[in-house]
Amino acid sequence: MTRIYAADVAAMEALGAALADALKQTGAVVYLRGELGAGKTTLVRGVARGMGILGRVRSPTYTLVEGYDLPDGMLYHLDLYRLSGTGELEFLGIRELAAPGNRVFIEWPERVAEGALPAADLILGLETTGEGRTVILEPRTGLGQKLAADWQSGWAGNPHSMTEP
Repeated sequence: MTRIYAADVAAMEALGAALADALKQTGAVVYLRGELGAGKTTLVRGVARGMGILGRVRSPTYTLVEGYDLPDGMLYHLDLYRLSGTGELEFLGIRELAAPGNRVFIEWPERVAEGALPAADLILGLETTGEGRTVILEPRTGLGQKLAADWQSGWAGNPHSMTEP
């Protein structure tokens, strides 16, 4: 597993933009794990900005899902923290959201039964590290491995990139 450190909110958003670069040619399912305040929504906001979304990027805490139009698909951001049961996933149309070409980010995937969600290409664990955040990359598919490698390569040259303190 690879660990990437983001020193502050600006770095976390820049890290998300670097992930957007890796995602520009493909859809993927990404699970986001971490405590409240770990930076999951901040990372997705960076992805959205990196994909060219200029409007407000909201947390889906109360809506459960936010969708954003992209030229070649959709960017979906789900927050399952308040989900009352796996049955609600079908109401959300979870299988349709993960259609080819869509980028799907799912916060709190552990809140539903295993197998109820589309399989993750990449799992990101977010941890608070002092004032910054550490993102732990765990590729789960060949696509996830390629995304992780491309993301790390793009991040390495970023002015926000640095080693963990």
